[in-house]
Amino acid sequence: MTAESKYEAVRSRDARFDGVFFLGVRTTGIYCRPSCPAVTPKRENVRFYPTAAAAQGAGFRACRRCRPDAVPGSAEWNVRADLVGRAMRMIGDGVVDREGVAGLARRLGYSARQVQRQLTAELGAGPVALARAQRAHTARVLLQTTPLPVTEIAFASGFASVRQFNDTVREIYARTPSGLRAASARGGHGTAGRREARCAARAEAGGVTLRLAYRGPYAARQVFDFLERRAIPGIEEMTGEPGARAYRRTLDLPYGTGLAEVAESEPDAERAWLDCKLYLADLRDLTTAVQRVRRLFDLDADPYAVAETLGADPALGPLVARTPGLRSPGAADPHELAVRAVLGQQVTVGAARTLAGTLVAAYGKPLAAPTGALTHTFPDAGTLAGAPLTELGMPEARRTALRTIAAALADGAVVLDTGADRDETERALLALRGIGPWTAGYMRMRALGDPDVFLPGDAGVRHGLELTGAEASEADQWRPWRSYALHHLWHATARTAES
Repeated sequence: MTAESKYEAVRSRDARFDGVFFLGVRTTGIYCRPSCPAVTPKRENVRFYPTAAAAQGAGFRACRRCRPDAVPGSAEWNVRADLVGRAMRMIGDGVVDREGVAGLARRLGYSARQVQRQLTAELGAGPVALARAQRAHTARVLLQTTPLPVTEIAFASGFASVRQFNDTVREIYARTPSGLRAASARGGHGTAGRREARCAARAEAGGVTLRLAYRGPYAARQVFDFLERRAIPGIEEMTGEPGARAYRRTLDLPYGTGLAEVAESEPDAERAWLDCKLYLADLRDLTTAVQRVRRLFDLDADPYAVAETLGADPALGPLVARTPGLRSPGAADPHELAVRAVLGQQVTVGAARTLAGTLVAAYGKPLAAPTGALTHTFPDAGTLAGAPLTELGMPEARRTALRTIAAALADGAVVLDTGADRDETERALLALRGIGPWTAGYMRMRALGDPDVFLPGDAGVRHGLELTGAEASEADQWRPWRSYALHHLWHATARTAES
């Protein structure tokens, strides 16, 4: 986008670009999302920034009315497989907070200086500034949705000291932490803030209530259907009736265990979020937990870009029009997804779900206090690598494949973290005995969040191609959104089976 086209998006308050870029207003010293409802500033007073961190680094504070720090992330970081895209996914997962810039660089395979230089050149901010912006957002959420003492919030947000926390909050929000909390209680910080205050009032003790924003249409029913069919007993459950369901699951996080509860909502032009409640053993895991739930529900996707490409295809166009906003769900735990993919080889979705439930009951880590149908976290790779797996009742070749992938994950031969090189990871997977193109591709799509995976050998995809009259050879025309094409084909197959 040019600066002029960005300004036109601002003039029309186009929410499609929230999170894609930010605008700083020189006369007020604030930065906003493009859809901010405030009076549109004059063009000569506007500066554009690719990230909130860049706007903050230029001296702008966050708008109290539109809350630019609460927008969906840019879909660009999921599409891009280069250093910047990988780095942004890892920063979102909290790697800089836990391991510093040196740890980020080591995971990416570059020097810290190279990472700093390239991020600054493209995004206007280095990894420390990007992580700092994310910490500030986490702090604001905790201040406005929990009764925790300010000192605890400082360290839970990832800040190294209370002084650093205070200085950052004052700089970005032009209020002290206690002032930010007080404004939330009064509802004196804009529409978005009042909504968060109402969420906080309904929050139960010990949980953090959030609204996870997304852009464009969101096919919630189809996403919840997809997750419900695959819900593993013991670690996942779906409660309620369609249209008002709640997806609940356990999380194994860097500092402890957690539980996420995400509510289904009917499509609504005025509603662009999913309600989420997180229960965490250690609040330092908040940022990581939020990012993992966002990836699972594919909340940072750009449905407009997907529809522009797939909707123009004669075969897929009717499917896209029938189900706008269909997403490609990711994974809350990449290692768990890898094991699930092997369990799903050559069996139905229901059979794979049963096998996974048996695995969890036999090798999962029990929760200290079960809640509802949630009793365990998923078994770790090291445990499964040395397990007999006789409880599964499946051929020895598949048990061997399961132990093989678990061992590769445990010793680092295969890396499935958010910043992994997708091509390199797929090659490493295919080198393992018992891992074929379907299994590697499914892991790449869901565990690594690749939006451009196609599985021509999948039975559901073949059936979907027959229904639409499309050919697998045409899939290259659907780049870089072939994962979404795949889900449309699966959905068409499921609709046919139901009718």
